[in-house]
Amino acid sequence: MIPIFVGYDKRESVAYHTFCQSVISHTKAQVSFSPLSGEQRDGSNSFIYARFLVPHLMHNKGWAIFADGDMICNDDIETLWNMRRPEYAVMVVQHNYRTKHPVKYLGAKNEDYPRKNWSSLILWNCGHWQNQILTPEYVKQSSGADLHRFRHLDESKIGALPLEWNWLAMEYPENNKASLIHYTIGTPCFTDYTACDSAELWHNQHAEVNRVDE
Repeated sequence: MIPIFVGYDKRESVAYHTFCQSVISHTKAQVSFSPLSGEQRDGSNSFIYARFLVPHLMHNKGWAIFADGDMICNDDIETLWNMRRPEYAVMVVQHNYRTKHPVKYLGAKNEDYPRKNWSSLILWNCGHWQNQILTPEYVKQSSGADLHRFRHLDESKIGALPLEWNWLAMEYPENNKASLIHYTIGTPCFTDYTACDSAELWHNQHAEVNRVDE
């Protein structure tokens, strides 16, 4: 069983269901989904800090995947799962870019900062001793900068994943063959982004959510 924790925001709940459908559509592996929500502390989405509780929720055992809800999986999630390396505490796509869009969905500011979007797709080694510090108390008192830059970890414990597993639509060139597409500027469920890069792939998976065979 592959445990997958997915960011859930009630402002775009359809995105959560569409992401889950996209995973199911592309794998024969057994998967489980857990929606992650939580307190909003800075006007961003409601799961911005909850992702750092995944090791705690897993009782500091095994591995798990965290993914933002504004994504679709375009490949077999088991391929990502098989990239686990025990020497790392986390494995992420290590983006290095400056945004083309200072404003994103719902008028939110979209500022540049170090390690931007590294934490949007995480392979968590929940049993790694350096992740044991991530208790609810620690996460609540920590700054967003410290958490999203993985400052609780030694640099050598942050493993790299291929860029195709967190391809940033509208930031990178359109790539409909990417393994996981991240609509970080705005999910196609929003009117302003309904025809954005790779939107058709998202709409196809959304259609599967509502599919009924009679």
